[in-house]
Amino acid sequence: MTDQADFVIIGSGSAGSALAYRLSESGEHSVLVLEFGGTDAGPFIQMPAALSYPMNMPLYDWGYTSEPEPHLGGRQLACPRGKVIGGSSSINGMVYVRGNPGDYAHWEDSGAAGWGYQDVLPYFQRMETSHGGQAGWRGTDGPLHVTRGPRENPLYHAFVKAGQQAGYLGTDDYNGQQQEGFGPMEQTVYKGRRWSAANAYLRPALKRPNVSLKRCFARRIVIENGKAVGVEIESGGKVSTVRAHREVIVSASSINSPKLLMLSGIGPGQHLQEHNIPVVADRPGVGQNLQDHLELYYQQECLQPITLYSKLNLFSKGLIGLQWLLSKGGHGATNHFESAAFIRSQAGVSYPDIQYHFIPVAIRYDGKSPVSAHGFQAHTGPMRSDSRGAVTLKSNDPKAAPSILFNYMSTDKDWADFRRCIRLTEEIFAQDAMKPFAGKRIAPAPDLRSDDELNGYIKEAVESAYHPCGTCRMGAVDDPLSVVDPECRVIGVDALRVIDSSIFPRITNGNLNGPSIMTGEKGSDHVLGKTLPRSTLNVWSHPDWQHSQR
Repeated sequence: MTDQADFVIIGSGSAGSALAYRLSESGEHSVLVLEFGGTDAGPFIQMPAALSYPMNMPLYDWGYTSEPEPHLGGRQLACPRGKVIGGSSSINGMVYVRGNPGDYAHWEDSGAAGWGYQDVLPYFQRMETSHGGQAGWRGTDGPLHVTRGPRENPLYHAFVKAGQQAGYLGTDDYNGQQQEGFGPMEQTVYKGRRWSAANAYLRPALKRPNVSLKRCFARRIVIENGKAVGVEIESGGKVSTVRAHREVIVSASSINSPKLLMLSGIGPGQHLQEHNIPVVADRPGVGQNLQDHLELYYQQECLQPITLYSKLNLFSKGLIGLQWLLSKGGHGATNHFESAAFIRSQAGVSYPDIQYHFIPVAIRYDGKSPVSAHGFQAHTGPMRSDSRGAVTLKSNDPKAAPSILFNYMSTDKDWADFRRCIRLTEEIFAQDAMKPFAGKRIAPAPDLRSDDELNGYIKEAVESAYHPCGTCRMGAVDDPLSVVDPECRVIGVDALRVIDSSIFPRITNGNLNGPSIMTGEKGSDHVLGKTLPRSTLNVWSHPDWQHSQR
């Protein structure tokens, strides 16, 4: 089983694990999953509160960084991708967002026929067991447990109340009928543990006799007479080929999937020839259309000593870790992103284009505290930038990292959108509900007010939210920039599919783990030649979105 199977899946991440689970479910097909990364055992990955560690550890992360970004003063931003069982679902922030119905309407309008919200909603429902979500809209018996944090800190409720005082809606379930508004945030945490794609899908699949996992490095896809027949791999210093009787499925991430296609001769013909790679299929869209979310940490001092700042010392961290090890409870059992909001930036925007993660501490994603004080913060940023980048090859050596250029902040609209995020956040934090808690602004500094001053801060401070996608875009077969068709089949090569976040035509609003798993779920049905019936639920939109911002 370790050198051949009906289906060979490259990557055990969010989509790959879901594919392994569904393609093997009937027992009719053998499945071989190829994964370069190692075990996800241990508290760094399994303890939710430890989320800042694995994404900064070479053991678990590919360690990619962007090229110097021309519109950010040459800054090189980190681009973590999971190099471990479960892929990026094992190193992410565990925030669960489906995306908005409007995102999927755009996918369908872009040529991804059959990927509208009524088409994808049944797959979101199939994959979930929702704890506390809106009845009828959420799944009740799927592999992926979706929960809510305890929201014990009063700041979580103050943030939601402040949003409503500022005139925004509340929502009890942004993954239900109404995304827009302020309310509780959802997380892929279950019984105090990170509920990654590995825990939800891969481990149960590997208990079946028709599924196996092979630790190896995928070098390229083997294509004979226009058909994918296997994968050239390296394991223990030896290069060999694993064979696929039916299909090869690439689920290696929005960075490594286009890299693998190009190394295999599928991509922009001239670019491949420059690297002495024989062209199998000239697909100019491979590696293009790279998108991401950028965000700022809007930080304010807290007047009351109630934040997580008091838990950042080594002694407290030790106690938290011990409590988690013994009971899977306490501060270690949540990602601490427990309140959220999705709002529209201005009138005329039809669905939310700004997201908030709220957390009762002023801290960076890498775990560093910027101030020696109690504070709180909202992560905020625009959801639908028009900036587009690319993943390209630096060489034809499979071991070489690709070139990643996001081309962040390349339009005037990007800058205006970020300034609007800052000013709207300031207004929310100035509401009465926050007054007992809100001290002076930490970041941006209080004296930064003008457009130019805020632009300078944005240029220095924006960070990736780690949501790269779009580099093997799904679309119509006659669109020269499409890489896969709406069945996820690579255009121009038989028996080859790409199924992961790289096929997104446009980035969804919110975090991408949920849509990536959904893509694996729906993609598995395309492979098997079946589909779930479309949903008949009616989606919600703000009744006065054309004239009102809130």
